[in-house]
Amino acid sequence: MVIGVIKEIKNNEFRVGLTPGGAHVLAREGHTVLVETGAGEGSGFTDAEYIEAGAAVESDKKSIFDRANIIVKVKEPLASEYDLFHEGQTLYTYLHLAPNPPLAKALLDKKVTGIAFETVQKDGTLPLLAPMSEVAGRMSIQVGANYLQKPNGGLGVLLGGVAGVLPAKVVIVGGGTVGTNAAKIALGLGADVTILDISLPRLRYLDDIFGGRLKTLVYNAYNAAQTVKDADLLVGAVLVPGKSAPKIVTADMVKTMKKGSVIVDVAIDQGGSIETIDHATTHDNPTYEKFGVIHYSVANMPGAVPRTSTLALESATMPYLVNLANKGVSRALLEDEGLMKGLNTAKGYMTCQNAADSLGLEYRDPKTLIATL
Repeated sequence: MVIGVIKEIKNNEFRVGLTPGGAHVLAREGHTVLVETGAGEGSGFTDAEYIEAGAAVESDKKSIFDRANIIVKVKEPLASEYDLFHEGQTLYTYLHLAPNPPLAKALLDKKVTGIAFETVQKDGTLPLLAPMSEVAGRMSIQVGANYLQKPNGGLGVLLGGVAGVLPAKVVIVGGGTVGTNAAKIALGLGADVTILDISLPRLRYLDDIFGGRLKTLVYNAYNAAQTVKDADLLVGAVLVPGKSAPKIVTADMVKTMKKGSVIVDVAIDQGGSIETIDHATTHDNPTYEKFGVIHYSVANMPGAVPRTSTLALESATMPYLVNLANKGVSRALLEDEGLMKGLNTAKGYMTCQNAADSLGLEYRDPKTLIATL
């Protein structure tokens, strides 16, 4: 099997889909690994390290696409890359198709086998999304604390306060991996933290693991409105696998927030969970203001800490990649029901029900399509 590792071109994206260590594993299994020149530099991996690990480093991206059976990336392909794919090729990366009709169309037109990290499942969890959710959740508080500083347009509030001064109020909507990790950092900095979620069992779990230091509240529109208006920092952390994120904080709620308060919407990859978040931003220009509230909606937050993020991501994605290469894509999918859930496109059809519904496209059962991949 020929595996192609492509340099990311998204704004300020420094992660890479495969480290030299991963390349070494695949090469020892007898596979050919083609790495685009400079692909790992942003994460601190040199071309020489890939060569030493048994990979070939090439500057011609098109040549890599032409020869590779599997393309490994981190972020979704951009428009300039669409025409590089060929029919039957497998793409293994984060796709987030629901809010991205042009990418979905390109993958369907090219009949690409698209396996999305974010919809692979195991025992009811999302194992390939979890590492980046951990990073983004923790970063959301760092970012929020930064923009709460007055020189950055914020209220001028210190998250933990000081003796005699109350700490900042942090409200997190969504108690999954992102929300839990955001709560860890916010509590560690001494903030007053409230987390909302629709699941009472999840809230009981969070109350237990944080020893009562975390305030928990069942999400409904009334509870959200009451907590959001008092928030100094609001973190959107809601996810429905493969589907466009629901708008769980309305514009009317945002209008009640204090001038200079901050919103960080980690769900922007899936379209955003805050109604006033209407577009993804970049690390070059990460924020904008609405109703006096600072909005941060960078779609590749973990790209700012690429060394940590790349190593964390590969630890989760590598076992699946080895199986795809060793067994072949069709057999690997058929033998792993959780990996099958990661299949979003195949043979020109949508194979993820939630993504298909969000895009208004025809869904096909993946098992009926992959036997001949």
